[in-house]
Amino acid sequence: MPATKTETEVQLAVYMERLDRYIESQTNLNESLTVGLQKLDEEVEEIKSWRTKIYGAKAALMTAGILIVHTVAVLGSFVGILMWTDK
Repeated sequence: MPATKTETEVQLAVYMERLDRYIESQTNLNESLTVGLQKLDEEVEEIKSWRTKIYGAKAALMTAGILIVHTVAVLGSFVGILMWTDK
């Protein structure tokens, strides 16, 4: 038995309403995913910033350590020369 024009219109209206709800739910899902990804991107950038700061501090400490070792070596040789010339 073929569907009447009214039944077809009702079925089409129901289908369109379901499609609208599906599109709306997918839009909400996309928005929430986008917000989550933006937050994740900000956190990754913050971690990279801290990593750069830590590497900079590490380099500064290594430079200071090398400078201290060099200073001790130079002063030690200076004291050694003074003691050698006093004999």
